[in-house]
Amino acid sequence: MNYTKFKTEEILNWLKKNLNEKRYLHSVGTAQCAKELAYKYNLDSEKAYLAGLLHDAAKCFPTEKLLSIIDAHIKIEEQEKLSYKTLHAPVSAYIAQTEFGVEDKGILSAIRWHTIGKINMSDFEKIIFLADKIEPNTRDKEYSQNIRKLLDENNGLDKALLKCYKYTIISLVERDLRICMPTIDIYNELEQIISEL
Repeated sequence: MNYTKFKTEEILNWLKKNLNEKRYLHSVGTAQCAKELAYKYNLDSEKAYLAGLLHDAAKCFPTEKLLSIIDAHIKIEEQEKLSYKTLHAPVSAYIAQTEFGVEDKGILSAIRWHTIGKINMSDFEKIIFLADKIEPNTRDKEYSQNIRKLLDENNGLDKALLKCYKYTIISLVERDLRICMPTIDIYNELEQIISEL
């Protein structure tokens, strides 16, 4: 791989040791889906595959370990600490950089923002975000099909993203969980983009 000195097999072995079986299958599925989406949108498929493999590298770390790494090495907004479910994203980017020597800013940013996203995401960041949500190994097939249909439409990336954010917001409300402000901001940004088409 051009973006790390490690072979794919070495990365897969590290993931097998550090993830549970379902999360490992999810990571492999995300990598394959990211590669497929990269082909579709004329992006670097090797880069997408690596980002997909490593996007959840820290997902099975205990919350205390995630917070310890963040406090020692990573600057994040305090509101990001509201949900332990998203702490793995910045730590996974840190792991990609420190464990696997990934220096490519596009890969690191896509991993960093694959959970909550950010305003003005690049197409590469969007495909990693979406691949995480629609990979075939562990994600709900009906949900994935609904998102995939949108990808074939004009401005499909933004339409698919907007649909993901709608599902996320509804799910958070139904579970009485907090919605971080970036989620609302990104949702509003996407709504505006789609309404102006």
